Amino acid sequence: MTATGFIQKSLPLSDKNISATLKLLGEDCTIPFISRYRKDATGNLDEVQIEQIAKLNTQFEEMTKRKESILKSIEEQNALTDELKQRIETSFDLQELEDLYLPFRKRRKTKADTAKEKGLEPLARIIMSQKANDLQFLASKYLNDEVTSVEDALQGARDIMAEWINENGYIRKNLRRLFQRKALISSKVVKSKKEDEAAQKFSQYFEWEESLNRIPSHRLLAMLRAEAEGFVKTKIDVDKDEALDLIENAILKSNNECTDQIAIAIADSYKRLLEPAISNETLQEAKQKADEKAIGIFSENLRQLLLAPPLGEKRILAIDPGYRSGCKVVCLDEKGDLLHNETIYPHAPQNESGMAMKKIRSMVNAYNIQAISIGNGTASRETEFFIKKIAFDTPPQVFVVSEAGASVYSASKIARDEFPSFDVTVRGAISIGRRLSDPLAELVKIDAKSIGVGQYQHDVDQTQLKNELDATVMKCVNSVGINLNTASKSLLSYVSGIGEKMAENIVNYRAENGAFEDRKQLKKVPRLGEKAFQQAAAFVRIANSKNPLDNSAVHPEAYPVVENMAKDLGIKTVDLIANKEKIALISPEKYVTETIGILGIKDILKELEKPGLDPRKAAKVFEFDPTVKSIRDLKTGMILPGIVNNITAFGCFVDLGIKESGLVHISQLKDGFVSDVNEVVKLHQHVQVRVTEVDEGRKRVQLSMIL
Repeated sequence: MTATGFIQKSLPLSDKNISATLKLLGEDCTIPFISRYRKDATGNLDEVQIEQIAKLNTQFEEMTKRKESILKSIEEQNALTDELKQRIETSFDLQELEDLYLPFRKRRKTKADTAKEKGLEPLARIIMSQKANDLQFLASKYLNDEVTSVEDALQGARDIMAEWINENGYIRKNLRRLFQRKALISSKVVKSKKEDEAAQKFSQYFEWEESLNRIPSHRLLAMLRAEAEGFVKTKIDVDKDEALDLIENAILKSNNECTDQIAIAIADSYKRLLEPAISNETLQEAKQKADEKAIGIFSENLRQLLLAPPLGEKRILAIDPGYRSGCKVVCLDEKGDLLHNETIYPHAPQNESGMAMKKIRSMVNAYNIQAISIGNGTASRETEFFIKKIAFDTPPQVFVVSEAGASVYSASKIARDEFPSFDVTVRGAISIGRRLSDPLAELVKIDAKSIGVGQYQHDVDQTQLKNELDATVMKCVNSVGINLNTASKSLLSYVSGIGEKMAENIVNYRAENGAFEDRKQLKKVPRLGEKAFQQAAAFVRIANSKNPLDNSAVHPEAYPVVENMAKDLGIKTVDLIANKEKIALISPEKYVTETIGILGIKDILKELEKPGLDPRKAAKVFEFDPTVKSIRDLKTGMILPGIVNNITAFGCFVDLGIKESGLVHISQLKDGFVSDVNEVVKLHQHVQVRVTEVDEGRKRVQLSMIL
């Protein structure tokens, strides 16, 4: 089977489209580049489909390598038959491959190995044939210095048969199906930890049982975390009699003395070998699915957060609120560069609100501040109320922004390199301001796991999580496009075809030679060759380039096409851009080339209509209920405004402007059944919620969006 055939088993796509996509991936083309600029080759496949093809191709390659390794190992043991070789070569099921390899796998010495060394394998074969009678006499023929009794001989034969049963691919396959359909997962508290304070958050799982194939991903991950922390023990079970019946129906063909011995071997094989292995496999498979679900939710949350509405190039005063240590204040220019910083003390214990007001007014006037960004952590609401009391000459817009991850950024190498002369408090406030003007540009500097929009991120497969989140960041960066002359190294590193080292080279080149004047100048960056230029050029923007197309998503390879369009219309290229009337006169078919098909031409025309359009919406001011300042102010039945600040498999959390976010369970999102939380709400969405329960002691708030 070819890679294309293997992929087609999972994706209903044509040979041509899959082959073309694999060819482009093999040429080191990135997924954003392929989906945006090679639509005609792939049949207009989107990023998700191309990503699926890439993942399946990796699986195919890994499986091919595994087959080669298995074949080599068996051949070295002089045990590779033509039939076995064919079964391995034609199999594309990893579990089946491992079952075929199981008898030849290197392992510790087993009971069966010991029995074989004692010469008992022929006896096991006779019993397994189920044709013999008088096993006492038959077994007596195998007595020797090491096998001193008939029972020893029969026990050795049973050990060998138990291993054969364990290695039977048909039995393993059917047991897997039984476990997948009917396995129960249960958990019991470790008695010595029952009163442990840290264990109480897992008290739900002190005595719990549930069908493994129906358990929600978040509950499975919670149970496994409770076990990992030593508070509970989990177990995977199916009905033992049903499992034994399944094996006996596959093995037992007679009803004689052999049958009893084989039945004993079956019970031993199941208890000692099959059940531990298959139950572990089944749990790992369920864990993998739970990981995929959790990572998928985390990835979607991250995407929504990165594409949150930017305020744009405004002068911002940012505040990192605090009580005793004061509020750290920074003033940033339109590019996010630091103009000024100081600390004010408007809250207890200092209560210097009058002096703080004068300072804020002075800074707003002196630096022409257009917006104020307040972090949503400790003292956030009090700081917001304080700011709104100030009588500004020209009141700036006031925003409360998430400061999740700001402390991680402020202590990072990236922050130290950016602001070596300032401490972590100043860096944190700068991050709060910058994430208002451009969330994407600022948040890419922070390890995605630290941004706080996922669940169980430390419990899932870390490699898979990193790959998925990196891919999400890359998609977001390239869907928006970046300013080549202002982008940080962190932002540049996610541009198609660039990477971390090349991003550093670009920043160094920019520092030495000044701003880039056009896209072609990218080729002068050390080690940035034609391939990297092809992949990256259309995703970077140069605002004041001589060629106006450099500030659009039109790829440089298509510049001659656009120039021909303008020439045929008797106008300059610059006069074609954003000229809907002239663009409407263009016949796409006329400009198709060998490299740019009809889909590519239509994309070019769309881009010419709205060049460099940012797909993100504009930032909106939001106001929490001014009467709610802490959990003590909440009352059942209240209708409040809120902002969705996290999405999970079981619901969403809503920021009400207090320290504790409230949970809207999936059943309370709307009337009727909801299968996917993201179908109803999005991160940072402004919502109205009803308070249904307040547990001040446990600091938990239950909400409903069914008003």
